[in-house]
Amino acid sequence: MKPPPMLGEAPIAATIISSPTQISNPMKSMDSIVSLCKRRGFLFQSSEIYGGVQGLWDYGPLGVELKRNLKDAWWRDMIAGHNELVSPAGAPSSFEMVGLDCTILMHPQVWKNSGHYDLFHDFMVDCRESKKRYRHDQVRGRFVEYRETKIFVTTLAEIEHEADEVRRRGMKYFKLRPKNADDLTVGDESITLDKLDSHDEVLGPDAKSLGTLTEPREFNLMFKTTLGALGGEEDTTFLRPETAQGIFVNFKNVLDSSRVKLPFGIGQVGKSFRNEITPRNFTFRSREFEQMEIEFFCHPSQSQAWYGYWRDRRLAWYKSLGLSDEALIMREHHTEELAHYSVGTADIEYAFPFLPEGEYGELEGIAHRGDFDLRSHMEGKLDPSTSPMTVELNENGKPKYRGSGKDLSYRDEESNEKFVPHVIEPSAGADRGVLAFLCEAFTEDEAPDEKGKMQTRTVMKLHPRLAPIKAAVFPLVKKDGMPEVAQEIYGSLKEHFNVFYDAKGAVGRRYRRQDEAGTPYCITVDGESLTDKTVTIRDRDTLEQTRVKIDEIVEVVRERVNE
Repeated sequence: MKPPPMLGEAPIAATIISSPTQISNPMKSMDSIVSLCKRRGFLFQSSEIYGGVQGLWDYGPLGVELKRNLKDAWWRDMIAGHNELVSPAGAPSSFEMVGLDCTILMHPQVWKNSGHYDLFHDFMVDCRESKKRYRHDQVRGRFVEYRETKIFVTTLAEIEHEADEVRRRGMKYFKLRPKNADDLTVGDESITLDKLDSHDEVLGPDAKSLGTLTEPREFNLMFKTTLGALGGEEDTTFLRPETAQGIFVNFKNVLDSSRVKLPFGIGQVGKSFRNEITPRNFTFRSREFEQMEIEFFCHPSQSQAWYGYWRDRRLAWYKSLGLSDEALIMREHHTEELAHYSVGTADIEYAFPFLPEGEYGELEGIAHRGDFDLRSHMEGKLDPSTSPMTVELNENGKPKYRGSGKDLSYRDEESNEKFVPHVIEPSAGADRGVLAFLCEAFTEDEAPDEKGKMQTRTVMKLHPRLAPIKAAVFPLVKKDGMPEVAQEIYGSLKEHFNVFYDAKGAVGRRYRRQDEAGTPYCITVDGESLTDKTVTIRDRDTLEQTRVKIDEIVEVVRERVNE
């Protein structure tokens, strides 16, 4: 028998049972991904036993670990692990990074001066027949023709089911039988409602008649709540729609307490809330979500260089954790798309399976916010129609919303220059990130079962840093001292990683369960383990099985997880 490999050496006793065979052109169906998420405990709909609440999701035992690992990776890579003594590749200079954890409830004046109170809205349409409300730019549909009549049929179905659902609704509207299905023509192009000039010939998502949708009107997206016991109008505030403003209003506190110097960044991970009327596409658009945001403060003359640096760095981060080049794009916003404060914005977008082929959904935005936020909280809400922006005035010529009056400028100790810093904001969604990594990881291939027969295998190929369970420990059989050894290994690993112990069923079925959970390594105690003090470690993706010394197993798993 060959000796087990020494730690750090190439495996001597390594075998590959049979490399998995990728199924050609696999279709990543959202139905399959959503089904796996519930079956394996990644995600559940909120309050499901009462019928659920649209746009709200709970993370199950595996999902909470995945999301925590994503947030921890972001915090480690962006904040805690940052070395301020060196200049990272591509950065204009070295810089500092610190963190914050701000409250969800804030002074209502924050949202007036940030622009959210006046400008944070979507255009909505109401259906006079169904009494339901929809976001104007999210209702999709297709043109349908029958004889000389052409109408626009809308649906809220996922994109993969859209054409079939439009055809079904069109046939029902024209009262056609299945044998007359060929008399109905459904357009190939999927169009959103906001691209139409009129709603007169539109069949609403839940309507039976045409022309039931109203003209679009503005709807504020912030959730109202009340501070204090009286509950009067003066006590009204909002659940924060973003985490950024907590950083801006604490800029001076951070500057004074931590002695940071420009350039520096402040990071925060936290909950935000938006009253989405038509949340859809699984967790992509939810009413309650978590953000991972950085507000990076720099000298105005260097802001464009820092904007380029953060664009490149954030895109590279997603790739380093497993999102493919083919599924990611960096899209620079056109002038008409820019927020009122923005000098420039770029979105990192991902080809989510629920979108039509060739379309991408926002994963993270990197915005050059200029000095809008600090000046607004200092002077009062700025008027986006002015250039350079000045404080927006009311009908009496006074500031429409009062600023704090606090000096939020920065004085450079060396040059004695005083200025309001510019801000670069890389803003990532933790929930959208989890969804993207779940979609990317979902794979179907063919691998041999315990009898050597090729079977279709569902496997979540999550990066080991993100995987909810880092390793699973199995005794080959529940006798001959194997469970005792396996339990001892499990205990030693449990001190360092989230690991799983499983002694039930055939080992092949145990492998399959862990493949679906995304566990990168399975460790099996067999008969040889009792004599040579080695175990088999199996790689989820390659199926390679290697003999490793028991007393080195913690270091081996640590090395592989951090590769």
